[in-house]
Amino acid sequence: MRFGIFGLVIAILGLSACSGGAPDGAGASEGKVLVVFSSRHYDSDYALYDAFEEATGVDVRTIEADGDLLVERLKADGKRSPADVIVTVDAGRLWRAEQEGLFAPLDSAKLNEAVPAGMRHPDGLWFGLAKRARVLVYAPDRVDEAKLTGYESLADPAFKGKVCARSSGNIYNISLLAALIDRWGTEKAQEWATNVAGNFARDPLGGDTDQIKAVAAGECDIALVNHYYFARLMNDEKDKGLVENLAVYWPNADAGVHVNLSGAGVAKNAPNPELARQFIEFAMTEQPQRFFAELTNEYPVVPTIKYENAALEKLGEFKEDPIALSKLGENQAEAQRLFDRAGWP
Repeated sequence: MRFGIFGLVIAILGLSACSGGAPDGAGASEGKVLVVFSSRHYDSDYALYDAFEEATGVDVRTIEADGDLLVERLKADGKRSPADVIVTVDAGRLWRAEQEGLFAPLDSAKLNEAVPAGMRHPDGLWFGLAKRARVLVYAPDRVDEAKLTGYESLADPAFKGKVCARSSGNIYNISLLAALIDRWGTEKAQEWATNVAGNFARDPLGGDTDQIKAVAAGECDIALVNHYYFARLMNDEKDKGLVENLAVYWPNADAGVHVNLSGAGVAKNAPNPELARQFIEFAMTEQPQRFFAELTNEYPVVPTIKYENAALEKLGEFKEDPIALSKLGENQAEAQRLFDRAGWP
């Protein structure tokens, strides 16, 4: 069962899913309960829960809310918390939970082998589940791709009054700027943020899908979004017309495309830490990793996983920024200061 943040029963989801192989100790897990606190609400995750239940006999119960609310709930509950696993979106939010001491370290040879070093905490406090890339969406009839150079393009005077983006308080943008601080240094990152804010077609409004719709409607010519919002529209029969005349530009120049993740860790006061380990290890097996790509249009964090997704295949390959994602949290306070100085609403 899934529960709302204040304990309200939401639904029992019946997605069909096959197991990706029974985790170690699965036979001894039947009849037990695993509680997952999650800021995600995607079909891929519900399929993962069902598959884990089928493989182990464990009853997975979830409490869902915005990432910051989850942190506050976990802090308030303290040692009384029922959470076994914490799942949240963005390395910046994982860092916030880490700073509050909400994770217990997990030493797992399976996870260390499956998950690239940059996609997990160096002390095993959290592990990436799925990846998302921060890309540029543009209108080819109004923007010459040959003149795009990377994230720097958003700051180009040629795009004065033509850029759309989310607010500076959005964690996706904070993490991007945190990565650019690591890449360029504070002075250049400040100049970039200031110039991008000066190029806005309108004040930041709505989520990533709203930025894509704004480009399609001609409100702006180029926008900053996560790739899976675009892929979702490409794969949707009802909405794919919105993006038929738009394109994605991969900012491969310099260090490469900014990639972020959703991640999971064992809760510090987990009543069932062994079940939590089994669950996170299970999430890195083939079928759960395919769920993230095929049901949510994200990329598997395990690099050897093969999947089928027409939109992702059409978007093509790209070069990832090799930054260790734990650095995004370390730089986020500075990133917010730079946004504030830049006048980015």
